[in-house]
Amino acid sequence: MTNERDRGERDYIGFATLPEQVHRKSVKRGFDFTLMVVGESGLGKSTLINSLFLGDLYKNRKISDVQDRIEKTTTIEKKTMEIEERGVKLRLTIVDTPGFGDAINCEDSWRVCSAYVDEQFRQYFTDESGLNRRHMQDNRVHCCLYFVPPWAHSLRQVDLEMMRRLHRKVNIVVVIAKADSLTAAEVKRLKTRILNDLDEYQIQVYQFPECDSDEDEEFKQQDRELKAAAPFAVVASDTVLEIGGKRVRGRQYPWGIVDVENPRHSDFTKLRTMLISTHMQDLKDVTQDVHYENFRAQCISQISQHAMRERGKLKRDSMGNNTDVVFTDTDRLLLQKDEEIRRMQDMLTQMQQKLKASDKKHDSIIDV
Repeated sequence: MTNERDRGERDYIGFATLPEQVHRKSVKRGFDFTLMVVGESGLGKSTLINSLFLGDLYKNRKISDVQDRIEKTTTIEKKTMEIEERGVKLRLTIVDTPGFGDAINCEDSWRVCSAYVDEQFRQYFTDESGLNRRHMQDNRVHCCLYFVPPWAHSLRQVDLEMMRRLHRKVNIVVVIAKADSLTAAEVKRLKTRILNDLDEYQIQVYQFPECDSDEDEEFKQQDRELKAAAPFAVVASDTVLEIGGKRVRGRQYPWGIVDVENPRHSDFTKLRTMLISTHMQDLKDVTQDVHYENFRAQCISQISQHAMRERGKLKRDSMGNNTDVVFTDTDRLLLQKDEEIRRMQDMLTQMQQKLKASDKKHDSIIDV
């Protein structure tokens, strides 16, 4: 018996503690998460964020009057807060877009949001390519909560255009705001129409990963419920009410109380579970492995093309200054390839100009 135990201890190497090492290192370093919130004023975006993270990020917000909204433009506001729960630290950044959809002309609304996402990718790429990468900060947008008003019969043109510009850059999660203004049948009907619009216009919102076969049945059931609930019809509230001796977040109406965390009243709990408890890391992984990698590949391709053009220019200049240069087969092949690349670039430039012209025409039609 003793010999078997000694032999088992000798066979034990110790790498089974690797998950514990990674856990300790991750907890010590902390986590970053950036959430972009997009939607017109009055849909309860600030209230939802405060309800999700049990804070008050908008204490000093000034409400603009009607006159200010006539010339209102979309801007970017960042708010950062440090949250600690059971020893785990989260640096949460909320990117708000005040002014979106408020102006008479919403032409530049999507441009501001898209430019911000690109700028964060560009900054991360620059930091990643630098010499000192130890203290890099991840400010990339990991998720975009897009708010759809409850009075819309489906996705509007401004919604479709915005999501069409962003869906290949960020994880979009569609939220139906103020769902307590709709009946259960109306919520179901609006969800169906939104899903049909997304499919028709080929807009890719965040796709839940497939559940592993070795997960327990309770987790699988929760995963099925989250997938079935999207897009999430939510109700949010900063008010704490007392119902039957229990304190809950809710909204008081003459006919009763809407409990924000009651799944029969709202998808708020499902949204919070998905966004924070179960899929936050997957949102970050998709941002890193898909959206950022696409941006990074484009940057490297542009750098390579620029370097190739400069090399070809230097080679042509050296050949022009030296009349005694002997052309080898390799030189001729390189010159031919450079000429082919220039022709292809000219064709791409012409195609891009045509696409921009068609996009401008499309934008003007939509904005009208």
